[in-house]
Amino acid sequence: MSSAVELTPPGPRGIPPLFARLVDDSALFPPADVAMPEALRAHFESRSGEHAGVLGVFLCQASRLPELITELIKIKPKEPLPLSLIIDTGLGGVPKAISIVESRSELLSLRMVEMPAPSDVDEVWLERVSEFVPEDVIRVVEPRRGVGWLDGVRNVIEHGSWPKIRCGGKAGENFPSVDEVADFLSVVSGSPGASFKATNSLHRAVRHVDPETGFTHHGFLNLLVASARCLSGGDVRAALESTDGKALADEARALPEPAAKAVRELFGSYAAASFAEPVADLGELELL
Repeated sequence: MSSAVELTPPGPRGIPPLFARLVDDSALFPPADVAMPEALRAHFESRSGEHAGVLGVFLCQASRLPELITELIKIKPKEPLPLSLIIDTGLGGVPKAISIVESRSELLSLRMVEMPAPSDVDEVWLERVSEFVPEDVIRVVEPRRGVGWLDGVRNVIEHGSWPKIRCGGKAGENFPSVDEVADFLSVVSGSPGASFKATNSLHRAVRHVDPETGFTHHGFLNLLVASARCLSGGDVRAALESTDGKALADEARALPEPAAKAVRELFGSYAAASFAEPVADLGELELL
């Protein structure tokens, strides 16, 4: 299955392969909840900016496709918007949503379809996902954490989809533990050719405590380094627990290009409510 790095070529101005198309734009979703016109304006500004090569797809709910198309008609983009369609209308709504996107190919380029899995992640449901989503579009399925969670992750991979891991949210229980993230990485990395996506609360590069909520947030750089260690037999949990930004940055910077590409074939992308924050962090760590 195609990885995110292969799907969209590395961006302009010498973006390192480890960060090419890493950050998907989820400005329409909490905690940002940006209005459609503003979200699209900021996205296209980022897409033409200095760090455009870090930017991945634009996330939009299936239920908001008419609104998205209306705004794009006003903007008249030079190229179709790379889109990840977030299914909030149930599996039965997938064919209609994809048909709408494909009918506006001058405005939209469907790269990814994402949806939550039912609690049991059964095979019949996964087979329907495969039938509904075109082969050249990445399917991302999010099994719910809990009893049997990793079995669900394995089922998703076996059916040719990317599993998604949710790394946070509005409540403490939305944040997976270091052990849970490490176990997830072990399952995905142990499945040849498998990739995953991450989402929620990965605002910053390095693991930190949010002073307002007191929640400890995972860092996307921690996830990248942990993925690299998964592939090389290193200490994954220590990478996930680290709050030493310099050490993490040094380790990431030292990865040879083939190793960096292998990491990104495993860790396809993650969704961020703000594109400016991760870019600023990478800049401060001298990784861009």
